[in-house]
Amino acid sequence: MTMQEPPFRDPSAPLPDRIDDLVRRLTLGEKVGLLHQYQAPVERLGVGAFRTGTEALHGLAWLGPATVFPQAIGLASTWDLDLVRRVGAATSDEVLAFHHKDPAGAGLNVWAPVVNPLRDPRWGRNEEGYSEDPWLTGVMGAAYALGLRGSAPEILKTAPTLKHFLAYNNESDRCATSSNMPPRVLREYELPAFRPAIEQGAAVAVMPSYNLVNGRPAHLSPLIGQVLRAWAPDDLLVVSDAYAPGNLTGLQAYHDTLPEAYAHAVKAGLDSFTQDDDRSEATLGHLREALATGLLAEEDVDAAVRHVLSIRFRLGEFDPATPYDDITDNVVNCPEHQALAREAARRSFVLLKNDGLLPLRDAPKVAVIGQLGDTLMEDWYSGTLPYAVTARAGLAERCETVFCEAVDRVTLTADAGPVAADPFGGPLTIGGAAEAGEFDLFDWGGGAYALRAVATGRFVSVDGGTLVNDQPGPNGWEVRQTFRTEERPRGTLALRHISSGCYVGAGEDGVLRLVDDADQAVWLAMDVVRSGTEQAARLAATADVAVVVVGDHPLVNGRETEDRMTLALASAQDAVVAAVRKANPRTVMVITSGYPLTWTDDEVPAVLWSAHGGQEYGHALAEVLFGDADPEGRLTQTWYRSEQELPDLLDYDIIASDATYLYFRGTPLHPFGHGLSYTTFEYADLRVRLSDDVLHAEVTVTNTGDRPGVEVVQFYTHQQRSRVKQPLRRLRGFEKVRLAPGESRTVTLAVPVPELAFWDVTRSRFVVESAPHQLMVGRSATDLRLSTRFEVAGETIPPQSGLLRAADHDEYDAITFVDETKVDGDAVRSDAEGAWILFRQVDLTGATTCVATAGAAEGGMITIRRGDPLYGQALAAFPVPRTDRYAYHVITASLAAVDGVHDLYAVFENDGVTLAQLDFGAGA
Repeated sequence: MTMQEPPFRDPSAPLPDRIDDLVRRLTLGEKVGLLHQYQAPVERLGVGAFRTGTEALHGLAWLGPATVFPQAIGLASTWDLDLVRRVGAATSDEVLAFHHKDPAGAGLNVWAPVVNPLRDPRWGRNEEGYSEDPWLTGVMGAAYALGLRGSAPEILKTAPTLKHFLAYNNESDRCATSSNMPPRVLREYELPAFRPAIEQGAAVAVMPSYNLVNGRPAHLSPLIGQVLRAWAPDDLLVVSDAYAPGNLTGLQAYHDTLPEAYAHAVKAGLDSFTQDDDRSEATLGHLREALATGLLAEEDVDAAVRHVLSIRFRLGEFDPATPYDDITDNVVNCPEHQALAREAARRSFVLLKNDGLLPLRDAPKVAVIGQLGDTLMEDWYSGTLPYAVTARAGLAERCETVFCEAVDRVTLTADAGPVAADPFGGPLTIGGAAEAGEFDLFDWGGGAYALRAVATGRFVSVDGGTLVNDQPGPNGWEVRQTFRTEERPRGTLALRHISSGCYVGAGEDGVLRLVDDADQAVWLAMDVVRSGTEQAARLAATADVAVVVVGDHPLVNGRETEDRMTLALASAQDAVVAAVRKANPRTVMVITSGYPLTWTDDEVPAVLWSAHGGQEYGHALAEVLFGDADPEGRLTQTWYRSEQELPDLLDYDIIASDATYLYFRGTPLHPFGHGLSYTTFEYADLRVRLSDDVLHAEVTVTNTGDRPGVEVVQFYTHQQRSRVKQPLRRLRGFEKVRLAPGESRTVTLAVPVPELAFWDVTRSRFVVESAPHQLMVGRSATDLRLSTRFEVAGETIPPQSGLLRAADHDEYDAITFVDETKVDGDAVRSDAEGAWILFRQVDLTGATTCVATAGAAEGGMITIRRGDPLYGQALAAFPVPRTDRYAYHVITASLAAVDGVHDLYAVFENDGVTLAQLDFGAGA
């Protein structure tokens, strides 16, 4: 007689019932054991161990050789949602293959995609995201997540996790900085990037970010429950970022004890603690203490456990079989995935500039030049390359090639003799054989250099404080192979190790070691024995065409934990481009980077960009250079002329700072959406109509050139009259069309009118105003070929009155957004004497008093002025007594007799004053 299976193992039962059944069978201790990244097994019920967190950003990462696709920013530059979905599907195949081989080592909860809008290109993790546009980010993230989750309606192939919620675009002090997030920026820019993947059920989990938002740690955000879970059609799992829970009492010092902090995290919506790697006992102990002391209730744990188990049920863990059980090792780096990697890389190339040199013709001999000309880079979240088709290798299959890296070869000499490399990769010493004393100097920009010993072909690194030469290149979480130079007297220099901040000194035995004191640094003379620039120019002159491959190293001068300070191409690489172009006017600059770059030679005839393109990069590059394929890529970020055009890295208010293509008023180096073709296109007959609350548009696009081509037709709108500052243009849709010479096609757009809404701070909801709009269509955000006007019948925002939340102001100066309480709500705090917030169109009819809810660490004064923060009539004044941070005084002041509608300024006469709300009302 067969024992009957418990209901939770019945795949025909409704999912909520199965979850309920299993939760009822678990003890409280067993349930707590499910709240860590490494979930404990429950052997008595046959429930196995489970682990969250397999990295799969652009292919399976960290677990060994697997297909490596272009970086996420490169995938997005294809503007091809189906392609992005197929890459996600291939990645999930390989995750399954690894999981079936090693279930504990390769979990099915994958931590991808990253949907933080790329607000600032200096962000160290720029290559992980998709676009500076939130809508484009959202649809790209949804496409990749759809591929990851699989096509079976009930069973997940993998469980995609969106990273990183919320307002996370800086690595500098990332665990301690707070992102200032006005309501409109939050609702119109940050949140929309997360919505499509969650709402479509493509992503089933979310990871909060390290930073704080408006003074509250993102891991405690009330928006997890209020917004994210409201969007999700099913249970949404929320997993912490690595070691972030400990920051709540550590770097953030937001709570006093870990039991208190962890209890608040669970109540805010956190379900899984990624803390202490696989050592879960400390975390579980803090949760048990929170339960024992009443900080946490069993119902809170049950809610989190339901979210955890929902994912496991939907992955088919408790079913007899799943549609994906037959996936084996054969899919890993299979021919189909190699072909997909090549297609993705080819379609991601963006032609930034071309004077007719491309596609290449009459180029039997090509000089391939540059630090990136014969190497492929792995970034922190890429897989291990199973093979590497470099630019040099890809072009060598098509024509004769000659090559040089174009780096300077140097010697380093101290007073006691030259620096020499150990022939077996050991320590560097002062003195030794001359042939062991030469190094190739790699310039990765931002003052970061790497040295490769000529004698060994290995890079100089630091091991236990000693300089050795045993590495294939910059690598690892802590990159130990990069140095900065600092000038010293008589033309000498000192080397400073970047990751440690220490200097290179020399012991009595002559071995180079790190020292803390700059005065102990050894002074070195650096002499160039072979100029990389001169070598490149000589080589270029011998070829029909020169292809200079320049760019960044994904682990140097900008990556997770490190923002970049400049957008400039490394100076040595920049000099090589100029020298090569002068030696051979038929020069193509190929930029390989995870972020926008600038360069100095404006006369380079052709410039091609891609992100780091994965294993098939070289084949894809050759196909585009020789015209086998039209360059299809388009930029998903603005390429600025200099970092000087950007606001402060920590200024998240894109509206006030005129940031991103939405608000930027300057002339960029290359605009959002830019990308050239090898043919030309004409736009005609733009037509627009409103029907059933939907904006419909169509335009005819014709290939007017003599070869097939690909065009990305982009639609933008602009609201021409509004109560608030509106974007200069906003992407509303696009279509990628392939046209033969002379072929025309009608491209259509359909946008529901509610999507034209913006966030009305006066009523805390989205609103569509009655206003004229402009519809524009073209090749980029600034190359707009046609436009037409249309009218939207919406509503008129009425004057506001009564209770005004301080965070819901219209404009501000010298203000920081802060948390009103540790659980919910936003307030504002003055950063300087004379700081202010503005409320437009406040109806004071009948109002005789104003009540302020405010506090101040040292006391202060708030004055309400009409019309101007300096000279406007003072209508009321509030002395704010000293109080603790989260304690507020309710202060009533008489209001000057002013009826009608006015713009009101709340002026802070002191810094450090916090205001939660103002209430204008009639007297008793």
